[in-house]
Amino acid sequence: MVGPDDVLRFWLDECGPEEWFKSDPVLDQTIRDRFGATWKAATEGRYALWLTYPSGALAYVILTDQFPRNMFRDDAAAFSTDKAALAAAKSAIAKGWDLRIDMPARQFFYMPLEHSENLCDQDRAVRLICERTEQDETFLLHARAHREVIRQFGRFPHRNAALGRATTNAEQAHLDAGGYGTIVRSLQADQAA
Repeated sequence: MVGPDDVLRFWLDECGPEEWFKSDPVLDQTIRDRFGATWKAATEGRYALWLTYPSGALAYVILTDQFPRNMFRDDAAAFSTDKAALAAAKSAIAKGWDLRIDMPARQFFYMPLEHSENLCDQDRAVRLICERTEQDETFLLHARAHREVIRQFGRFPHRNAALGRATTNAEQAHLDAGGYGTIVRSLQADQAA
């Protein structure tokens, strides 16, 4: 049976920052093979015990927020446990458990806020990153970019196809212009100016 230490060891030690945010079919398959059944069990409410201590809560957040994005890339299932991840992250943050986890692992408590299609959550993610991290400029830049997408559209247009949502003309123009990457480059240009 997979435990929280297995999740953390895999994601933080075996993968690490160079693997976390890139699209890699081999990594996606590895996560499906090693953690697919664990993720499924989490959807059935089997890992509430993980939510009773800081490292367990971190493992739960990674399992329900990060892993589905790899396991179910371009599918609605990629976002199906976002609410559980967000609730777990908010609870852990409220208890100050995020501060008991060293960077860069701590950032995964803030990722469900960044993945939320709620502007208040987005604002909170940026604020927490500014207040509770060592000011990793790249991490902050991406938090600000996520917030800007939600500020402009109220949702992430790149999810529309997977979620069966109609795309507005403004969203399509955004996607055609490069989507998220264009916003990142715009914020970088603003910082440089």
